[in-house]
Amino acid sequence: MAKDLSKIAKQKKIKYFLISFVDLFGVLRSKLVPTEAIKEMQKNGAGFAGFATWLDMTPADADMFAIPDPDSLIQLPWKKEVGWLASDLWMNGKPVAASPRVILKNQINKLKRNNMVLKSGVECEYFLIKPEGSSIADSRDTQPKPCYDQSALMRQYDLIKEICDAMLKMGWNPYQNDHEDANGQFEMNWDYSDSLNTADRHVFFKFMVKSIAEKNGLRATFMPKPFENLTGNGCHAHVSLWNGNKNLFLDKGDKLGLTRLAYNFLGGIINSAEALSAFFNPSINSYRRIDAPVTTSGATWSPSKISFTGNNRTHMIRIPDPGRFELRLMDGSANPYLLQAGIIAAGVDGMEKKRDPGQPLFINMYTDGDNYPNLKKLPSDLEEALEHLSNNEPLLSAFGEKNVTSYLKLKQNELKDFNSKETFSKKDPITEWEKINTLDC
Repeated sequence: MAKDLSKIAKQKKIKYFLISFVDLFGVLRSKLVPTEAIKEMQKNGAGFAGFATWLDMTPADADMFAIPDPDSLIQLPWKKEVGWLASDLWMNGKPVAASPRVILKNQINKLKRNNMVLKSGVECEYFLIKPEGSSIADSRDTQPKPCYDQSALMRQYDLIKEICDAMLKMGWNPYQNDHEDANGQFEMNWDYSDSLNTADRHVFFKFMVKSIAEKNGLRATFMPKPFENLTGNGCHAHVSLWNGNKNLFLDKGDKLGLTRLAYNFLGGIINSAEALSAFFNPSINSYRRIDAPVTTSGATWSPSKISFTGNNRTHMIRIPDPGRFELRLMDGSANPYLLQAGIIAAGVDGMEKKRDPGQPLFINMYTDGDNYPNLKKLPSDLEEALEHLSNNEPLLSAFGEKNVTSYLKLKQNELKDFNSKETFSKKDPITEWEKINTLDC
């Protein structure tokens, strides 16, 4: 039986609920609902006009209803009287097929039919910047190699502690916080979980970090590449497949610790990597991070070609430990639900087709990658990524051709708007359009 949100509100002294959903561009949309109305909203949902969001609808379409998932409830740690709820979108009595959370749940159901569950964890990098967005918040954070800088980390202690304390109270089991490779950049890690739970938490984490930063007079950005000379914001995912308590990716007898099933899953991701970039690197700014020029720290920590390896961060896919792999392609503008859905869709295709990922490469891709000219390169811009997506049968089939077409249409309109005002070149400074449209992604 579903949890009764009215009763929970009384127990937890919640006065308002944010009934939320994420559109195709990853924008978090919400309505603020008083507790007195939550019983009706839990049954029938909060109404929205789909055309007013990035969901490829028209003003003539019927109302869209966000029906909250009571299992997703999070009481805002910094405003306890408000509860946040992830929701599924419905229209005319049916789920909205293009809703990212619905897309993910459909992929999860494909695994469920084979008694499989994808477990994943995400590493969300972000910058703390000044409110106007022009520079990092800490003017003393100037080291050429600032990664793990204790002093710079501790100057932001109060803010980071508040975020970490919130995750502890919510039961996410955060286990480390660090200053990342760019000046002003941070990362906070919490336990992995099933893919839907991870996606919901990913959505909330971004909202929470931005909110707490604002509360402290700063601004947080997950923009892929907000500063030309600094390492960009990645959003790496660690992935494993389970049946109950059995890790289906774990083979202690294999050189890298993976089963044949895991290699086939990995092969599916490698096969569709160029098309997946359209979801995993969905902003124009994303392609300043992919195959970027060397940064002030000496490395970009982002991939440029499609390859996998052992415990080596210069490749698109890293296998750091037996039984899992890390996909390093995604960036901070990725839609949390499409991120997880894309992994499952490509992985299922790999398992069904028994796709061979090829041989791992044990090289420094940044210095020796050009010695392997047959390796496929990742798209150099969003337009190229969208072209790959439009021709990728596994993703068209998994997500539904109509849904992918809607996504392509919206993204091509975005490109048209950008191209009418700016020109994209990795050699040129980051454009004002990118900053306006991506700083708060």
